[in-house]
Amino acid sequence: MEFTILSFTFTKIYSLKLNPHISVDCVIIGFDGEKLKVLLLKRIANDKRDKKHFIDYKLPGDFITDEEDLNSAANRVLKDLTGLENIYLNQFKVFGKPGRVSKSRDLKWLRETTGLPIERVVTVAYYSLIRIDQSKSQFLGKTDAEWINIEEATNLSFDHAEILESGLSFLRRKLQFEPVGMELLPEKFTLRQLQTLYEIILSRKLDNRNFRKKVLKVNYLLALEEKEKNVAHKPAQLFSFNKELYKNNFIQFEGFQF
Repeated sequence: MEFTILSFTFTKIYSLKLNPHISVDCVIIGFDGEKLKVLLLKRIANDKRDKKHFIDYKLPGDFITDEEDLNSAANRVLKDLTGLENIYLNQFKVFGKPGRVSKSRDLKWLRETTGLPIERVVTVAYYSLIRIDQSKSQFLGKTDAEWINIEEATNLSFDHAEILESGLSFLRRKLQFEPVGMELLPEKFTLRQLQTLYEIILSRKLDNRNFRKKVLKVNYLLALEEKEKNVAHKPAQLFSFNKELYKNNFIQFEGFQF
């Protein structure tokens, strides 16, 4: 069985020297207003009859080159996949168990897609938060990338299910102390949308009055003189997140602690 190269960045950097022992993997999270999603790549195999068969999904990632540092490699993966630059990116954990790429199918895939005699790989994991509507569809189509509901992201290669769960756990902790959830919302949003996002990430319901009381205390959440449009219910007031105000007052922010 021959594997199709769907790790898009491999084919772009053969002119550079790859480090076959260190890679970056990215947990790219998006929110569509109702569901939390993760951006995944399909792994496809060709059999002897040259027919393509779906194998599983994998997190976007790549080996680093000798000319780049870890953050540069992660940013390259994100840009090639989504077409976006300067988006929220955070390193959260290193995965280096000796047997994490020991499955014969995974080793075969790595060796065939890189042409390197790979035995062991240490991965530095990042998570990124982006607005789904900002990701550029022409990039996703070239790489067979799909936005998948997080609860349905179960058939993953390597130890990517563990990396995904670890990234989500890190995000839940981070959410208590930094307003990182704002990165997933449109530029203008309602408090109901904000609360729904927090409830989905934290996997629990939040008290409406307590939530509003806490988020309205911070000065970087700006109330706009606008309301929702084209909704069946009473239009709610819109808000926006001012990053500069948040950065200037970060020391004063004690976290929400929901």
